[in-house]
Amino acid sequence: MGFEYNSIKLENRENGLWILTMNRPESLNALNTALLNEMADACRQLSEMSFEDVKALIITGAGEKSFVAGADIKEMTSMNEDQAMQFAKRGQSIFHELNLLKIPVIAAVNGFALGGGLELALACDFIIASENAKFGLPEVSLGLIPGFGGTVRLTRAVGIRKARELTFSGEMINAAQALQMGLVNHVVPLAELMPTVLKKVEMILSRSPLAVAEAKKSINQAFDLETEAALENEAQIFGTLFNSADTKEGTTAFIEKRKPVFKGE
Repeated sequence: MGFEYNSIKLENRENGLWILTMNRPESLNALNTALLNEMADACRQLSEMSFEDVKALIITGAGEKSFVAGADIKEMTSMNEDQAMQFAKRGQSIFHELNLLKIPVIAAVNGFALGGGLELALACDFIIASENAKFGLPEVSLGLIPGFGGTVRLTRAVGIRKARELTFSGEMINAAQALQMGLVNHVVPLAELMPTVLKKVEMILSRSPLAVAEAKKSINQAFDLETEAALENEAQIFGTLFNSADTKEGTTAFIEKRKPVFKGE
């Protein structure tokens, strides 16, 4: 099962796993309006599916050179102030919808993740990168700033001082540096990237999809709440799960010393 697109590929693997590939290798998978529109449609399609049909999403780039090398500069040069603002808001909105998907979203970064590419990776739940991956927000070299959420998500990911350094300088860092500062979770050889990501996804898919979705919601909401309110929110979600079939199955399976069979209910 899949959907037909021009600038992306959306493929369904077994057991509810989907792979979204940025598919403009001739431009290093740069983000343009057409690609963003297709991403928005893909997010909508996935958000409307049940846990039975969609349990995890991997995002990667076509080819071995680039995840996403940034926004399409050629398209941007023709924009006026209002068009540029709307372009930024469009990208922010789509990445926000991606972040809000109830399923885990993993970025498999297989090369350049610059500008909008890094912003896309940051909108995912976590990042696994190949050794040849490069990261950066080079917008200041164009007289711009990141517009798809980079100044916000990078700050939350690595802290304000590292975010300032990377954003002000526009410098590009390698995968090892990204790992050291906590920007990415794992770095592996390019040939091992997808097998590593699939192994991690397989582990996640063995857990309760409902519990994973609620854990993601609790973590996301924690950024917008004071500590006391975030803890109260976590406790409420924890309690609500006790009404679910997955919690009953998981706890019963533990007592009976067998593997649980979760249904996302």
